[in-house]
Amino acid sequence: MSTEQEMAFAAKAWPFEEARKLVARLGGKAPPKGYVLFETGYGPSGLPHIGTFGEVARTTMVRRAFERLMPGVPTRLFAFSDDMDGLRKVPDNVPNRELLALHLGKPLTKVPDPFGKFESFGHHNNAMLRDFLDRFGFQYEFQSATDWYKSGRFDNALLAVLRHYEAVMAVMLPTLGAERQATYSPFLPISPSTGRVLQVPILERNADAGTIVYEDEDGTKVETPVTGGAVKLQWKPDWAMRWFALGVDYEMAGKDLIPSVELAGKIVKILGGTPPDGFNYELFLDEKGQKISKSKGNGLTMEEWLRYAPPESLALYMFNKPRAAKKLYFDVIPRAVDDYLTFVEKFDAAEPAQKLESPVHHIHDGVVPNDVKGTAGLSFGLLLNLAGAANAESADVMWGFIRRYAPGASPETAPFLDRLVGYAVTYYQDFVKPTKQYRAPSEQERAALADLRDTLDGTPADASAEALQNLVYEIGKKHGFTELRAWFLAMYEVLLGQSTGPRMGGFIALYGVKETVAMIDAALAR
Repeated sequence: MSTEQEMAFAAKAWPFEEARKLVARLGGKAPPKGYVLFETGYGPSGLPHIGTFGEVARTTMVRRAFERLMPGVPTRLFAFSDDMDGLRKVPDNVPNRELLALHLGKPLTKVPDPFGKFESFGHHNNAMLRDFLDRFGFQYEFQSATDWYKSGRFDNALLAVLRHYEAVMAVMLPTLGAERQATYSPFLPISPSTGRVLQVPILERNADAGTIVYEDEDGTKVETPVTGGAVKLQWKPDWAMRWFALGVDYEMAGKDLIPSVELAGKIVKILGGTPPDGFNYELFLDEKGQKISKSKGNGLTMEEWLRYAPPESLALYMFNKPRAAKKLYFDVIPRAVDDYLTFVEKFDAAEPAQKLESPVHHIHDGVVPNDVKGTAGLSFGLLLNLAGAANAESADVMWGFIRRYAPGASPETAPFLDRLVGYAVTYYQDFVKPTKQYRAPSEQERAALADLRDTLDGTPADASAEALQNLVYEIGKKHGFTELRAWFLAMYEVLLGQSTGPRMGGFIALYGVKETVAMIDAALAR
């Protein structure tokens, strides 16, 4: 075993903990199919949301950790779309909702695309998911339920469900109400007359012929094969059938799906397979503490996060405490960006064993790209405050200050910083500017601000951030702020119009000594 493997087996980061469970499950060797299969599932009934990305990101982290533990064992990751599901309701956040309403009950890949861009609504949402995963650089293989069902690749597994029909029903029926029990079947026929996915009783079964008999919507009794895409399975038996057919070794799921995971595990054993390893992550909540939902469109979408911050910050958010419920709304973005920058800054100097514990290792598979380095020591929070102080409408305004603060930096030499500048301007314009509320200073605060103004007026323009920070501290103490937090809060609210802010020394160094003097003059004149 190499030194790196030894460190990986000892690492405490949760992806390594998960990967070690998988190594133990496999007995330390490749499974008979020749590779270890990781899977993530996606229900394309609505536009993809951050929860979907989180599942792929976290599963990828476990996959890479496994590869560190077992470098000679091939791995694959399937991103599986349940796009043969019937459209149960019209999402709130799409156009042409009336069009979708006409196709309720049909497989998602048979529902017209309300955006008018793709073959179907399912194809549209699949494309959105793939586009995002591709842009982030995930290595995965996209899989479509429609393709697997219609191509016949699920046929053997579907026939196994038919052969074990009674045993599968014995697992499912106790979980259902009396009314649902009366009509439940694991098989959902696709109506030949309407194209809808039908939840109807199965009147007859013929395991030898591989067929079932049911009553269509027009009252006609229909015998149909369970193979070739003529039926699909209810989602819990479908999940188990997929594990069995594909030989899935690892799949995680949300905490709300724990009962479903347990049911699917029982069914896959009935079929002759083994449930995959995995863990149950906590749910994402919106700012009101409610679960985010594809159909409601609450919380954040992937596109919204990426409008205001780089994808690496989103990956960090997914890495941190996956078993803890976390609110996911716009206010969490700046902190996520700055935490990511801090981890990147510390990574290269860390000892090899420490690197395996760093989120950066799991975000970048052990190697931090050069293009995310070089931010001239500027945090995202500081850039946001600069945007506010300068009332920045564009990145050019910001770069005017940055070039003076860090003469060697430019959009060309610091491309990641340039991206952060663009994000900061957008975030400021959308969220900070509309909520700014300046207040008048108290007499104590006015005296302290006037003193700060006069002191800065005699301070060299190239004073260091640390020197400026000490200057601000001393003036706060001088004017009786026993709690310096109150002094900084006063500066934030009076000068910046907000309740939080940066280290003032760093901000003054970036914004400029003369510019800060002018800002104080304007505040005292209000």
